[in-house]
Amino acid sequence: MRILAIESSGTTGSLAALAGTELLSQAALDPQLRSARTLAPGIAQLLRDVGWKPHDVEAVAVGIGPGSFTGLRLGVMTAKAFAYAVGAKVLGIGTLAAIAARTPQNAARVAVAIDAQRGEVYCGNFTRDLAGVLASENEVAIATVEQWLASLTAEVTVTGPALGKLVEQLPAGVNVAPRDLWSPQASAIGNLAARRVARGESDDLWSLAPCYLRRSAAEEKWDLSVP
Repeated sequence: MRILAIESSGTTGSLAALAGTELLSQAALDPQLRSARTLAPGIAQLLRDVGWKPHDVEAVAVGIGPGSFTGLRLGVMTAKAFAYAVGAKVLGIGTLAAIAARTPQNAARVAVAIDAQRGEVYCGNFTRDLAGVLASENEVAIATVEQWLASLTAEVTVTGPALGKLVEQLPAGVNVAPRDLWSPQASAIGNLAARRVARGESDDLWSLAPCYLRRSAAEEKWDLSVP
């Protein structure tokens, strides 16, 4: 299964091409430019790098969040448009799951946090089974930084972009994943999608949508401005 994977939930997006779970190529999007300017050219270059034409892609995997409202919207719209144009399957992969999947295999329980601003984090917990596969323990949620820190225990490995601000506040004894594994990567999204495809799964092209968890700041300001 030839898979194109898109990750655009944060400030540093990435693209990947996979043959099943085998990574063929991964490329980072330029963090100095908006994803709207780099995503389409990046996909075109990635396909050239692996010698694929657009119609060679059999599945498009995309991170659905939570994360940046603009980045997620652009990534999901691009994935759906590409999949529709070439007749490929489309699969949405949760950003927290993609981050958790990058932790070392000896991490039996994983807690992931993404900065949600306003003193809050998007968070989720995962458990690794004997086969090394991570399963979610709970629905992705929003918690205050204080609530999330208080929930951590010594047997948990913590990871996620929020650690950039919070690593010094972690409780004593908590395991911390290597810093270079804190961010989501398109390769992890593609790998998780490949496992879903192998189980005969895919998502509905028309109903797939980003996981925002809350309304954007612009929408909230609009509500306050309407009498």
